[in-house]
Amino acid sequence: MRATGACVHRRGKRLIGPVDLVLEGAGLTALIGPNGAGKSTLLKAMHGLERLSMGRIKWACGAAQAQRAQAFVFQTPVMLRRSVLDNLAYPLRLHGTPREAARAAGVEWCERIGLAGMEGRQATVLSGGEKQKLALARALICAPQLLFLDEPSASLDGRATREIEALLRLATQAGTRIVMATHDMGQARRLAREVVFLRSGKVHEHAPAAEFFDAPSTDAAAAFLAGDIVD
Repeated sequence: MRATGACVHRRGKRLIGPVDLVLEGAGLTALIGPNGAGKSTLLKAMHGLERLSMGRIKWACGAAQAQRAQAFVFQTPVMLRRSVLDNLAYPLRLHGTPREAARAAGVEWCERIGLAGMEGRQATVLSGGEKQKLALARALICAPQLLFLDEPSASLDGRATREIEALLRLATQAGTRIVMATHDMGQARRLAREVVFLRSGKVHEHAPAAEFFDAPSTDAAAAFLAGDIVD
C-alpha cells in the first residue's frame, strides 16, 4: 500500500494529511500516537471507509480486488442480530460458501476463540471480550490478506487482551497482514514488526518496532513513549 499526499477533511477541518506512507512486507504494523492524532481516520481511509479529500492510496492490485482481500474490525464490535454461529457463517456465505460448509467452519472457529457451546446464543448479549473475539474471528474466517484493527482490546481485561493477541499472532503466522491502531504501548511492543507514529494527522515517524521503542528519532516520539503529553 502506498499513500501519497492523502488528506481527509470534514466540515472544513483537516483530520489527517498530507500522509505519505508505504506499507509492505508481512507482520503487524502498529499505528500509535496521542488522542486525536488521526489513527482511526487513517485506518478507515486505507480501507475505503473515509473518502480522501486530496491525494491517493494505491495498491499493488486494483482497488476492487484489494477491497475483497481486506477486512476491518471496529473498536466497538458490530454484531449482527443473529446467533454466534450465524455471525461467523455470514461472511463465508457472502463469498459463496455452501451453507453447511460455512456453518462447519463457524463451529470450528467457535472452538478456536473459546466460544464452543455458545453457537446458538444471540451475539448481541455476549460480553465485551466475547464480542471482540467474535468480531475478529468473523473477519479472519475468510482468510483476508490484510486486516485493519481499531483498538482491538480497548476496555478489555487482561485475560481477554491475551486471547485477542493470541489470535493476532496466529493470523500473522498464517499470512494475514495486519495494520492496527492501539493506545497500548505494551501491546505494540509485543506484537508489532513496525511502528507508525502519528501526530496532528501526519506521519511523524515510521520505523521498525525495535528501533522505534529503543531509540525514537524525534523528540515528540520520545516524549510520547515516556508518558508525557504530546499534542
